Amino acid sequence: MAPKFTSLEICAGAGGQAIGLERAGFSHVALVEFDSDCCATLKLNRPNWDVFHQDVRSFSGKKYAGKISLLAGGVPCPPFSVAGKQLGKEDDRDLFPEAIRLVKEIKPDAVMLENVRGLLAPPFVAYRESIEKDLKKLGYESQWKLINASEFGVSQLRPRVVLVAMKPEKMAKFKWPTPKKKKPPTVGYLLLDLMKSNGWEGAGKWAEKANQIAPTLVGGSKKHGGPDLGPTRARKKWAELAVDGLGLANESPAKGFIGNPKITVRMAARVQGFPDKWALFGKKTTSYRQVGNAFPPAVAEAVAKQIAKALG
Repeated sequence: MAPKFTSLEICAGAGGQAIGLERAGFSHVALVEFDSDCCATLKLNRPNWDVFHQDVRSFSGKKYAGKISLLAGGVPCPPFSVAGKQLGKEDDRDLFPEAIRLVKEIKPDAVMLENVRGLLAPPFVAYRESIEKDLKKLGYESQWKLINASEFGVSQLRPRVVLVAMKPEKMAKFKWPTPKKKKPPTVGYLLLDLMKSNGWEGAGKWAEKANQIAPTLVGGSKKHGGPDLGPTRARKKWAELAVDGLGLANESPAKGFIGNPKITVRMAARVQGFPDKWALFGKKTTSYRQVGNAFPPAVAEAVAKQIAKALG
């Protein structure tokens, strides 16, 4: 029996969005990703997925025309990030035009694209309107929304901008997901079992200090050095949680450890919302980059479920 809903994802990364779509009932027909380590992670966890290791600019969607329920993706954020130069359409990493091209080629029932909060900033009003106009020409109505991952059980704020587009009759039925009433777990509660897994006697007291959610994880790019938990401001926030944000640990603290511990890549993955069984290909730096740049599965799932309801 053929799946009710199918998806094609671009800029798939390490699979955060893909996990969420899968949980929401979408069957992946294809995933496109430029980074070889991310592709290896995807195949490591889901050997049956059709993963294309290539630049989305060279990917043609014509053979998928009329076969895809949802075209999804987390297009690169540097063109709109406040941490960058915010060049928008002038940045050669801007892949929104490629997403629009694929919408034209594939004619999916729905579109879901996510990016950083900076995209909603005043300098990009005209840019967002141009995307809306392009989609309207193709027969789609669209909406933008800022969503905080913490509203859906993720233990970090992580604000993301999500664009959803569908044909007018379906878009009229679409409603954004309602935030959960229950607060997400604190970093201490979330990571306590991992922190004490090597016998660290101070794990319990540490967890009491780590009594808030985490600041937004920052994955960075290959242009930067080794893994750490973000710029100075972010590391200060981690310090308030009794976590050393200058780098990541290879393993949990051992017996007799004194001071603020560093988190491991697996801990960071849990903060992002990845299941513990989700393997990450590569060494510490590349693994953390995959985690830090991911779209939290819980947020992708919540939005995708609403899209599925609207599509009927």
